[in-house]
Amino acid sequence: MVFNRRTFLATAAAALLTGGRARGALPDAIIPLWPGEPPGGGGPTGPLAMSPRGSTSAIAAPSVQVFAPQRPNGSAMIVAPGGGYKRISLQNEGISPALWLAQRGITTYVLSYRLPREGWRAGRLAPLQDAQRAICIVRRGIGDFRPQRLGVLGFSAGGHLMGLAAMRHDFASYQPVDGADREPARTDAAALIYPIVTLEPPFDSTSSRVEMIGQSPPLQLADAWSVDTYVRAGCPPVFLVDAKDDTIANPQHSRILADACRKAGVPVALHELPSGGHGFGMGKSGTPSQAWPNWFEAWLREVNLL
Repeated sequence: MVFNRRTFLATAAAALLTGGRARGALPDAIIPLWPGEPPGGGGPTGPLAMSPRGSTSAIAAPSVQVFAPQRPNGSAMIVAPGGGYKRISLQNEGISPALWLAQRGITTYVLSYRLPREGWRAGRLAPLQDAQRAICIVRRGIGDFRPQRLGVLGFSAGGHLMGLAAMRHDFASYQPVDGADREPARTDAAALIYPIVTLEPPFDSTSSRVEMIGQSPPLQLADAWSVDTYVRAGCPPVFLVDAKDDTIANPQHSRILADACRKAGVPVALHELPSGGHGFGMGKSGTPSQAWPNWFEAWLREVNLL
């Protein structure tokens, strides 16, 4: 692991967020995504901001935190937490699912991606550049582990990001910087949990849409940054979960993507919880949302990640 000021901030954040937790909650490594400045440069210059609930912002050093299982099964998963592209819900939607996946033998990489309105000159492309770069780095192999199969898991805005990465795997969002970029930015499966899918009306009031394309964008821009626009034959299998009472990511987002997948012949599994709202992460005990990880585990077996 190469340390500089930016990677030090990312490492310190991980230690603070997981400090005092059970052994194994700390990442095994933190890997910077870029050998120097990210494409275009810019970005925040102050300290990483952390909330009491384990969310981060002012992401100066995009990276992946590695959670290695005791008995790797050959599969890998990149996890993108949500946060409306304003922050990253690192604990609830990053570290918690990473630990769950690692317990099942899947080597997991939690993505801390650039937020588009934090001064990056790449703007709205910055998160997608980080997601594609993470896929290439993981595919090439980190340490002595190179995955046989690679999936992505995204929550809310992270679902939007990983949906774009999965459906637009052949889109070059940046110029290659080293040998890792010779790897295909393709994934074998995509799990999107209460995702933001469309940025078009009438579902255009989300923070993700405003942070990504602004308050009053032209319709063609909203279409260009909607996940369902890019679904076509050959896209990876998709797993979707949402709650019918979600007031942030209307469940219609998942339905729109599921319909697009069915029309294109892409395997899709859509699960709708009767309640649960938004941001339930890996499920809350005593609520309907505690059931979805079991469905997810069964799907992971179907797509040969378990």
